[in-house]
Amino acid sequence: MNWYINVLKNYATFNGRARRREYWMFSLFHTLILVLTLYISMTFETDVSGFTAILFILYMLVTLIPHLAVLVRRLHDTNQSGWFYFISFVPFVGPIVLLIFLCKEGTKGDNHYGLDTKIEQLKNNFIIQ
Repeated sequence: MNWYINVLKNYATFNGRARRREYWMFSLFHTLILVLTLYISMTFETDVSGFTAILFILYMLVTLIPHLAVLVRRLHDTNQSGWFYFISFVPFVGPIVLLIFLCKEGTKGDNHYGLDTKIEQLKNNFIIQ
C-alpha cells in the first residue's frame, strides 16, 4: 500500500525512474480498488449503484495522471522515452510490446532519465538506519 500512496504523492511527476515493484504494486492496488467499486455497484442495483458509478468515474479521473506518470517513469527505467506509451495504440502488437517493456528489468546504473533507483533506495535505507 505504501507504493500506491507514494505514487499518489508524486501526482504528476513524469521525471525520473520507477522500479518494477513501484509500477506493479500501484497497478495492483489501483485494480483492486476498481474491482471493489464495480463489485459494490453490481451488488446493489438501487440508488447506490448510480452513486458508485459516479465514484468509479471520479476515481478514474483522479488517478489517470498518476497512473500515466508512473508508467512513463517505468518506461524511463527501461531507457525508453515516455512517448513510447503510444505504441500501445498499435493493434494487437502494441500492447504486447508495452507489456514486455513494463515487465523488463530496468537498466543497471544511471541512464539518460536519471540515477539507478535500486542504488538510490539502498543508499537512502543505509543513511536512515
